[in-house]
Amino acid sequence: MLEEISATRYVLPLREGGSLPGLVEADDCGMYVVKFVGAGQGRKSLVSEVIAGELARALGLPVPVLALVRVDAVIGRSEPDPEVQELLKASDGLNVGMDFLPGAVGFDPLVFEVDPGFAGRVLWFDALVGNVDRTWRNPNMLVWHGRPYLIDHGATLIFHHNWRGAERAVSRSYDADDHVMLPVEPDLAAADAELAPLVTEESLRGVADLVPDDWLVDEPGFGSAAEVRDAYVAHLLARAGERSWLPEVRR
Repeated sequence: MLEEISATRYVLPLREGGSLPGLVEADDCGMYVVKFVGAGQGRKSLVSEVIAGELARALGLPVPVLALVRVDAVIGRSEPDPEVQELLKASDGLNVGMDFLPGAVGFDPLVFEVDPGFAGRVLWFDALVGNVDRTWRNPNMLVWHGRPYLIDHGATLIFHHNWRGAERAVSRSYDADDHVMLPVEPDLAAADAELAPLVTEESLRGVADLVPDDWLVDEPGFGSAAEVRDAYVAHLLARAGERSWLPEVRR
């Protein structure tokens, strides 16, 4: 279960991301990079952050701790930036927070060395969830205390933007041509043998259940939040059992 905390102070906008995430202080005395439900990408981006991020963790990949951050729109009253004010007003309620890693630097495969086994696991995971945002241009990985961490999974699970086509997306191939791990010669075969058995109905149910009902209700074509969760589980379970999406990587 994700810890639910409350934002006590909006510290700083992080304008590197298109969704205008912000650095927020919470009532557990921690600092979090928060993605807001009122941002342009909407609540589905937050669903992706939780499901993909926690699935990566379940597969043994390093991901900063995630939390549900409750925002009271009142914290935006003192913000001088009207864009931030509007964002906080629109994000009253639960949002996604990622533990802030002070001093972390962006991952560069030419500077920070990783082994083909780790590279293969990252690529396999990204192919499973359809991550289009881990390229050499924008790795969405941080290095903290000498260890790489995967971040920013809002651009995964693209199928949920068109549930009518979700069944066709189960076998959709993954384009890895620009993936940041390609220069490391990722061992995709070993990753497949190791990770595929871990993607079970139980593990998927565990991550889907972490998504708040508020982000799933009123989804067109579904009668309840529980039905939406079932659809995520069914899709990812079917995709994990289907191998046509695995990219071909020469080693």
